[in-house]
Amino acid sequence: MSVPLRIGVIGAGIVGLATARRLALDRPAARITVLDKEDRVGAHQTGHNSGVAHAGLYYPPGSLKARLCRRGVTLLERYCGERGLPYVACGKLVVARDERETAGLAEIERRARANGVPGLRRLDATGLREVEPYARGVAALHSPGTAVVDFPAVARALAEDLRAAGGRVRLGCPVTAIDRAGATVRVRADDEYGFDLLVICAGLQADRLSRLAGDGPGPAIVPFRGAYHRIRPERAHLVRGLIYPVPDPRYPFLGIHLTRRIDGTVEVGPNAVLALAREGYGRAAVSAGDVWDTVRWPGFWRMARRHWRTGARELRGAVSRRAFVAAARSYVPELSADDVVPGGAGVRAQAVDADGALVDDFRIHRLGPIVAVRNAPSPAATSALAIAEHVAALALDGPGAGHR
Repeated sequence: MSVPLRIGVIGAGIVGLATARRLALDRPAARITVLDKEDRVGAHQTGHNSGVAHAGLYYPPGSLKARLCRRGVTLLERYCGERGLPYVACGKLVVARDERETAGLAEIERRARANGVPGLRRLDATGLREVEPYARGVAALHSPGTAVVDFPAVARALAEDLRAAGGRVRLGCPVTAIDRAGATVRVRADDEYGFDLLVICAGLQADRLSRLAGDGPGPAIVPFRGAYHRIRPERAHLVRGLIYPVPDPRYPFLGIHLTRRIDGTVEVGPNAVLALAREGYGRAAVSAGDVWDTVRWPGFWRMARRHWRTGARELRGAVSRRAFVAAARSYVPELSADDVVPGGAGVRAQAVDADGALVDDFRIHRLGPIVAVRNAPSPAATSALAIAEHVAALALDGPGAGHR
């Protein structure tokens, strides 16, 4: 009688849970265990993002981000419908404020059409005001299918699916060691576990756990804190859906934008400031160990030398509400600093290579029976169900396997 396949997944964020669920569907007889150090699922990036289900506008055609975002958003909409979870297609405008930004807007449109984003419309100044009456710009790209969802609710539903399939989600179990012992991968957490396959989907801790598993030092996670402000309810009518800037192509960040969330509130943000704690959401949060890991990575200093001016501008917005809101006012002039109150914050797990390059695409490494998701920033939540297909195929079928 054959022994059931034992599969471990480290990380109970939306990517880890989606991967565990996919593996349970692909191998119904497998024994699947998810380990996470927190006391709830989706505690970090899953629970601290903007809630936007991206349509695939920005990503280079053919990249993992482009392919998995487009498939992922289709799977996400279907999944939310099946599970009775909210999925609201409120639409997105990417706005060019002046003629200088229209070239960047044209490049986004080129990529979006190549990626198969449906329903795109190029708008002039009059057309964009028909979609967002209080927005201003010379041109815009409208993606009517871009939506907002409740990603923590999706993560909880995925955990329920896994448990219903016989899998386990073990919370409050920080992983302290990963060892290869012949054909078995041994993981030490609250207990010692033996797995035939292990998948690491650890987000902000991805580099540390991947190194424990024997992967190389890079890319390393350099955390960036992104703060939001919330528009007061009596002024929320200024934004109908999602208003985004034309992003700076040098960075994987999308810039400060205005987002109507699933509960009807409207947020402004986030900025992107170097975080002094990987899981520190308060402005004053500091972890000496996290700071040390950042500054000892040679890629950090190479990145800092290239981009310190941008960092200084972001820091100014972090300490001045007026400076923060000024960026949003360039798209919605009627917004004032008095119209917003402090909102939440998130920390982005930004992977940085040793040469200082900000890793833009998803990056997934295979190490024998171990698959490590080394970089999965936005749109990872949107793409989670497609990332799960990709990772499951890689884990079960080996290199060269694609999603099915």
